[in-house]
Amino acid sequence: MEPPRLKSKIWVQAQLRICDQAHMPAFVINRGDPDGGSILLKINRLGSGCEVLARRFDGEGNRVWMVVAGGAADGPEQQREMEQKADAYIGRELDIDPDLWVLEIEDREGRYHPGEAVIRD
Repeated sequence: MEPPRLKSKIWVQAQLRICDQAHMPAFVINRGDPDGGSILLKINRLGSGCEVLARRFDGEGNRVWMVVAGGAADGPEQQREMEQKADAYIGRELDIDPDLWVLEIEDREGRYHPGEAVIRD
């Protein structure tokens, strides 16, 4: 049996608080359904890449975060390219699901972790 889930709005508010306490700027880019809206995390590494994370299930049924767009960057040109890819993915997802939450976190040092495993291809 799956454990009860937090409402999306509460989870997002908790992440904003965690980021605030760690002195990491975080912004709600799109407010979704407060109860059950899906959540995308845009993690901007400010020079070393930009990734979009989406919550998925792994092969054993565990909740994980998967990198679905963007990636590492080596230099300002690649940084722009990764951020454009991330923004394009988010835009497409918002066209499909307007109840989607989008949270952007600026994390130059790579300290942020969403609490569950992150899967990178």
